[in-house]
Amino acid sequence: MTGGARATRATHEALPPAMREAVDDFADHLARVRNRSAHTVRAYVADVVSLLDHAVRMGCSAPAELDLTVLRSWLARQRTVGAARTSLARRAAAARAFSAWAHRAGVLPTDVAAPLSSPRAHRDLPTVLRADQAAALVEAPDRRPRAPRPAETAGPAAGTRPAASTRPAAGARTVAPRHDDPTRPNDPTGHKVTDPAGPDTDGRRDDAATEATGATRQDGPADPARAEDEPVRLRDRVLLELLYGTGVRVSEACGLDVADVDHGRRVIRVLGKGGRERAVPYGVPAQRAIDDWLRSGRPALAVPGSGAALLLGARGGRLNPTTARRIVAGYAESLGLPRVSPHGLRHSAATHLLEGGADLRAVQELLGHSSLGSTQIYTHVSVERLRAAYRQAHPRA
Repeated sequence: MTGGARATRATHEALPPAMREAVDDFADHLARVRNRSAHTVRAYVADVVSLLDHAVRMGCSAPAELDLTVLRSWLARQRTVGAARTSLARRAAAARAFSAWAHRAGVLPTDVAAPLSSPRAHRDLPTVLRADQAAALVEAPDRRPRAPRPAETAGPAAGTRPAASTRPAAGARTVAPRHDDPTRPNDPTGHKVTDPAGPDTDGRRDDAATEATGATRQDGPADPARAEDEPVRLRDRVLLELLYGTGVRVSEACGLDVADVDHGRRVIRVLGKGGRERAVPYGVPAQRAIDDWLRSGRPALAVPGSGAALLLGARGGRLNPTTARRIVAGYAESLGLPRVSPHGLRHSAATHLLEGGADLRAVQELLGHSSLGSTQIYTHVSVERLRAAYRQAHPRA
């Protein structure tokens, strides 16, 4: 548990009983009725706990005593302590969601947050790789040596190799993923989690713990020259092909099962935010990478607890999104590319689709955006790139 989570829990426990009960019921509503991810539930609950703690300090003892003055005072305090515009916008959204739910549930006599306004979040244009840079990054596992790993630079004497096997020793207990359903991670309520934020939220701490200790093979950019890194290299190639070739979110890629790949139609079945399912096509290079991984890579990493997960970590559990981010960043650094994340590859895929003439609605469907406004930011990226080229090349610029 992170320090922020511990602080939220302590504040929650200090709230009056009626407020604690309202927070718990709201969290259950988000998870079970709205089918929000564990990450979203945690963020909204933390905001509501902060709001109610502020209300208590202003003399309130029950949710029914909330009013617009309290809400505005809370947001003003958040701004005073340095919260960014995006954070203020999210917290205002959390307050409105809680107020609307509480009114429907009879906890509040009126929807007090309905007139609450929030600052418009400033949306920076996403970092986008050029097409040649993206291609080099996707192909990096096949041709580029990886950067030294922490276990190699700080470990035994030079020339000593880390253990190549990821299998447990005879008689050793295999650590399986903690979720009840081995095919997909679950949140504590039993619902599927599609937007894990890291090893604390996705039920796959086995691989994360390995990376921290360096006990066995570590996840990171693979070295094609090392035979023991071959399964990891094949896995990395699939990961990069899927992230750029389909534009899926990193949590969606890590949540894929083997059965989600339709080899005949070359599409993957993706479970996105809010439990929304969509079919996303992939290309021939990704098909080759998937075939190689399923034939030669995945069997070498699989353990009894691997379940149906498509992408596996170094110890055989479902690949952790935090690890996937580290893998992408490692390859980008080894190639001297701009700092990029899996979401940067998603941005790049969307921008390159639009630059190639794809319809905005089609890109929205591919990315799984519920609102077209979320997709339109990529048109701004394309216009900015066009404007930069114009300024550089046109004599009348």
